[in-house]
Amino acid sequence: MITAVYPGTFDPITNGHADLVARASRLFEQVIVAVAQDTGKRPFCDIGQRVELAREVLAEFPNVEVTAFSGLLVEFCRTRGAQVVIRGLRAVSDFEYEFQLASMNRRLAPEIETLFLTPAEQYAFISSSLVREIARLGGDVAEFVHPAVQQALAERFQ
Repeated sequence: MITAVYPGTFDPITNGHADLVARASRLFEQVIVAVAQDTGKRPFCDIGQRVELAREVLAEFPNVEVTAFSGLLVEFCRTRGAQVVIRGLRAVSDFEYEFQLASMNRRLAPEIETLFLTPAEQYAFISSSLVREIARLGGDVAEFVHPAVQQALAERFQ
């Protein structure tokens, strides 16, 4: 059984993230969506809310698990028996950073492969930070996120 880990802050989870999970769930027997606790970023939503929203958004996929993690990604993968890390590429601008991450992870854990997936075209421009900014300014984010995420953002910015 091949297990893949899709790590990220998911702050908040978007339709682009969900699209990548849907693709990965068809490729692998198990997909673990690993919500990063200590990212160096200052998350908008706390870890509990990010995990809960991701679980709600991804509930339709029986082979997908959502959990929080902290520490090195490769160590998390090892403890979960994962052989693959999934990373999303929206644009060429993502590639350099993602390539550096993949190279470092390969150096730390050569037994774990990194697989890059691209979202469907209609999601390629969506980022969590843009969604947060639109919501903060009172814009409609319904096209970019699951209704549960839209509601959480609306409540947060009221």
